[in-house]
Amino acid sequence: MISQFQLDSPLALNQVDETRDKLMATHPDLAEEGAIQIVIIKTTGDKILSQPLADIGGKGLFTKEIDKALINGDVNISVHSMKEVPTYLPDKTILPCNLPREDVRDAFISLSAASVADLPSGSVIGTASLRRKSQILHRYPSFSGLENFRGNVHTRLRKLNEGVVQATLMVLAGLKRLNMTENVTSILSINEMLPAVAQGAIGIACRSNDDKMENYIASLNHEET
Repeated sequence: MISQFQLDSPLALNQVDETRDKLMATHPDLAEEGAIQIVIIKTTGDKILSQPLADIGGKGLFTKEIDKALINGDVNISVHSMKEVPTYLPDKTILPCNLPREDVRDAFISLSAASVADLPSGSVIGTASLRRKSQILHRYPSFSGLENFRGNVHTRLRKLNEGVVQATLMVLAGLKRLNMTENVTSILSINEMLPAVAQGAIGIACRSNDDKMENYIASLNHEET
């Protein structure tokens, strides 16, 4: 059986490792050496970092190449951050499993302020998320320092430390999975920052005609999630 993860993303690899470990613990035949292989797939969303996602195709850019590999039979299952999955799945695929959902909230991270309200004049918040931008501007309509800011967790934290921006917001679930919550300045309640749909959830997909894979991954499904 083959699973996949996105190149250059420690968080994507972490999610695949979690899936692999759960499959091996639940199905002894998958614990045998070589039973689970990992294929590296780099998506368009990972490659194009200079533009906002909304300008180049939206969240489907993180799944398009992976979906194609799944449909073509290059991989047997695919592992996704559910907030990156489009509303409608591609034909010939199903998603019978969500792992237990992590914390849904966003984290505020800054070296110079405890909150957006405390940021010094002229500060820049790095975020590529229209959801976050709109909520920041709704709460602070006079704030003008919003900068398109993309990349994996480590890249964004490095840019923050280099002073490219003075603050950023990240999904708390990802920081928890990477054991990097020491970087969090404050956790935003859902009233302060409404999370993305399905934020914090990991979904596992397979081909709709692959009953064997469906049975494997459906056994991991967390019904409450």
